[in-house]
Formats: sequence, structure tokens, C-alpha cells
Amino acid sequence: MLSAQSAVIVRATLPVVGANLDTITETFYASMFADRPELLDGLFNRGNQRNGDQRRALAGAVAAFAGALVARPDVRPDALLSRIAHKHVAVGVTDDQYVIVHKYLFGAIAEVLGDAITPEIAAAWDEVYWLMAGTLIAMEARLYAEAGARDGATWRRWQVVERREETEEVVSLVLRPRGDEPVPPARPGQYVSVRVRMPDGVHQLRQYTLSWDGADGLRRITVKRADEGEVSGLLHATVAEGDELTLSAPFGDVALGEGDAPIVLASAGIGCTPITAMLHHLARTKDTRRVLLLHADRSRAAHALRGDMERLADALPAGKRIFWYEKDGEGQGRDGRMDLEGVDVPKGAVVYLCGPLEFMRSARAQLIRAGVRPKDVHYEVFGPDLLLGVA
Repeated sequence: MLSAQSAVIVRATLPVVGANLDTITETFYASMFADRPELLDGLFNRGNQRNGDQRRALAGAVAAFAGALVARPDVRPDALLSRIAHKHVAVGVTDDQYVIVHKYLFGAIAEVLGDAITPEIAAAWDEVYWLMAGTLIAMEARLYAEAGARDGATWRRWQVVERREETEEVVSLVLRPRGDEPVPPARPGQYVSVRVRMPDGVHQLRQYTLSWDGADGLRRITVKRADEGEVSGLLHATVAEGDELTLSAPFGDVALGEGDAPIVLASAGIGCTPITAMLHHLARTKDTRRVLLLHADRSRAAHALRGDMERLADALPAGKRIFWYEKDGEGQGRDGRMDLEGVDVPKGAVVYLCGPLEFMRSARAQLIRAGVRPKDVHYEVFGPDLLLGVA
């Protein structure tokens, strides 16, 4: 809980700090990497550093957490941080790194805001930081324990036993674990980090959903080659059957839940990967819930995992699927982008949503207009969460 004295100060200074958070986070990352370049080797995604996504996500997370604290100082807004905790353990964040971040973040605040940061203001925001950090450290400790690991040591070697070209831009890799140690279980919709050494010697991590989790220990990741994606490009260009990859344990706070409520699975593009994993689980368990599968793509040819989605949805006792294609649908889907006008969205449905940000904002708004409660819309984001704080 935030102390009463700090709550007054944070509430009064939040507009000024919030207005400068983008500059503060930019200064923070620049100074930290200048002094600690080793953090870019195997921990931070340098692609997200270049395009600014990580900076904007951090600013949004800090603002959302501080705003929630001052709105209800007696309640710690843990729910806001669950997604961040899963992302952290997927890349192996350790407790001592919060001390490093604190040093450079508060140095950036002092540099950007100058004399406006009095000792009292600094102390209040220090309390916010350590409430946030302490919550994350506790969450991450639990997640590491559940994965049978500690101090970020969740890594394991896996062998590629099959490579399948899904589309011109998407490849699936079926993997078998090396060694005899038990494999941490995966929930439908979770992701793993893949750790690769780049040509310049720097290790980079990227998260990829387990699009299939086989009962025999095999697992599958499905990777889209991004335009400027150095890791996805390397995987597409170099990985062949027989090669080995280093993977983390599975993590992710958006996973298919139990219950008897109807389910809506909505995706666009490569957002089909967690949705396909959920479909595999529903089909394997012969789930009798009503399931509405909605997917939008550029074209039928660009629709990765289309065969899996069709087969699995059709196998469900109460399954229905609707696909949208912007072009070349060949009569196998509706034309254009996803439009839920006239679609019978089940009453009381729980929604799982994944795709580009623009798509998720549109689909979420349409589903809420169709009667879905906002709290029942669960979304997965590939990369930093730029939807954080959306009501």
C-alpha cells in the first residue's frame, strides 16, 4: 500500500511526471545501456529499443501503476503487473536487476525534471517504484518456482525434428527436448523465449507461442518473418531439421481457462498461434462448450495454420468458424476486415484475442458492443504491451 503522505505527493505530481515519462524512459535506457551494454546481450530486445516500443510500454506501465495507486492507495494493483511478470521470467530477469534499473531510472528522472524533483517528491516516487518492483519480484519468484527454476535458469536445449513452411512468411518448427529432465507443463496459449546468437555475437531473445503442445513431449513454435526482425529472419534462413535451439520454460498470463461459459477465439494474422493452441486443447479434451472462432487475414494463402484451425474447429461438438480475407478468399471466407455486424456472439462469452494492435482495438470494441463484458476479454500481445491501461 502507498503511504498517505506519498499518495498526496504522487497524485499532485503525476500529471508532470506522466507528461515527461517518454523522455524519462528514453534517457533511462540510453544511460543504462551506455554504462551496462552487457544488458543488451541476452536480455533486452534491441529491436524494441530501436523502434521505441519498449520505452513506450515502460512509460505506460509506470503511469498505469501510479495512477491505480493514487486512485486507491490502500490496494496494491497487482493485476496490472501479471503480464509484465510473465515477460520478465521468460527472459530470465533476476532480483538484482531491479537495483540497476532503479539507479538509472531515478537518474533519468532527476536529469529530465531537474530542480522540480525535491527530496520529498523523489521519496514518494521511490516508494511507488519499490512497491512495483517488490510486487514483480514476488510474482516472478512464484513463476520460477512453478517452472522448477530459480534465478532465471529456465533454459533448455531442444532439437528441431520437423520444419514446415506454413506460408511464404511463416514457418513452424516442431521441437523435442534434449535430456531426460521433466519438461515444465504449458497451458494453452502460453509462449516460450527462444535464445539465439546473432552474427555479431550478441544473444537475442524473442517470444513465440507454442502453437501445439503434444502429449508425447513434442512442441511446436510458429514464426512469422518480420520485415526487420533479426531473430525471425535468422530462424527462417538458417534453422533446419536436426538443429538445436535454446528455449525457456513456457510462460504467459493469457491461457485458456476452465469453466462452462461459451468461448470466442478471435485473431488476425500471426495472432492465430495462441488461438490454434487453444483449439488443439479443446479438440483433444472433446470440450462441449460453444466455441466461436473468428479470424481475419490478408488472404487465404497468407493464413498460417489455416488447415489446423479448420479441422480443429470443425471437430468441436459446438464449434463454428468465420474467416475474413481482404483479398483472394476464393469463396472460403467473408470479404474485407473482421466485421461482427450480424455475427451471433454467444451471451456470457469469454473472449481470447490476439493480433496486431489496430485489429485488437477494433475487435475488442466490436465485441463489447455485442454484449461481451470488458473483464471477459483477454488479449495476448506480441512484444511490449501498448494496450496496458485500456479499460
